Amino acid sequence: MLTKDFYFDLPEELIAQQPSEKRGHDRLMLLDRTTGRTDHFMMENLPELVSKDTLMVFNNSRVRRSRVYSIKESTGRECEFLFVNPIQNKQVEYPSIWKTMVKNAKKQKAGCTYVFPDGTKGTIIENQQDAGTEFRTLALDKTTDEDWFEVNGHIPLPPYIHRKDTDEDGLRYQNVYATETGSAACPTAGLHFTQEMLDKLDSMGIQKAWVTLHVGLGTFLPVRTQTIENHKMHSETYSIPQETSFLVTEAKHSGRPILAVGTTSVRTLESAWNQDTQFLATGIGSTNIFIYPGYKFKVVDKMFTNFHTPESTLVMLVSAFAGQKNIMNAYQKAIESRYKFFSYGDAMLIR
Repeated sequence: MLTKDFYFDLPEELIAQQPSEKRGHDRLMLLDRTTGRTDHFMMENLPELVSKDTLMVFNNSRVRRSRVYSIKESTGRECEFLFVNPIQNKQVEYPSIWKTMVKNAKKQKAGCTYVFPDGTKGTIIENQQDAGTEFRTLALDKTTDEDWFEVNGHIPLPPYIHRKDTDEDGLRYQNVYATETGSAACPTAGLHFTQEMLDKLDSMGIQKAWVTLHVGLGTFLPVRTQTIENHKMHSETYSIPQETSFLVTEAKHSGRPILAVGTTSVRTLESAWNQDTQFLATGIGSTNIFIYPGYKFKVVDKMFTNFHTPESTLVMLVSAFAGQKNIMNAYQKAIESRYKFFSYGDAMLIR
């Protein structure tokens, strides 16, 4: 299957540059994945579109302020790093070592040194390339806990948002239920949910369960191969508590629908389900699962998601769930109806 099969022409003005004026005041498209029919609602209508026997599964990962600016010591110029994940390396004695992506990567080589806003010094100790992507292993002379990122970092808005992050993004580019810090990008389907909405779902008796998948390169790196089968996903870490395992397994065995909120929740559930035992595994794991048309879903029955970028692994995932033709038709209707796309855009419920 060709990557270009998942291309669609999206007007620039439909890429949301700001969140909605008030959280949860978003449009919601309902897509019937059997017939391809679309209907138009507002996010406030979601509870009436979810049956009371549904189990909703959310990703509670919280975004780290992982975009960090530094000064390169040899040139005095600003250099931008994206901290992806920490590395345990007992052979190298530094307080903190990170896998990073860096702008102008070809000029940032092993041995280059950088100074961060609080005076922390960093040194690139290794150049890496993985699946066509340039990485730099960065060693720092201070421990980089979450307080360090709060002082030095910025909210890592995606590159299609053409502005710098603001104080408002510190609140709006986080899900209200996010508790576990570690993502380099927001699992943005959850941005549509308010505490009032969660309370409403509770009052209806709709069960909720939580997983944690820290969003990294597997989620947001583009597909650079002509055929999608040749694309290699980067691994991301997830965690599933025992209670979630029990709820999901019980729902599957009793025939109750499971609604995954966001593609990261989908990938976590599908990765952790044991087809032999018919049980959702608990604990910490990692996944590089790549879901595209032809994949047979084992756990997820319904999906709540955003409108995704052309030719991305995310639009391929929803195409696997709802059918490529249905998704492309629904996206065209969304464009004609002036829906907003991507992280700060509108939402879709697929059932």
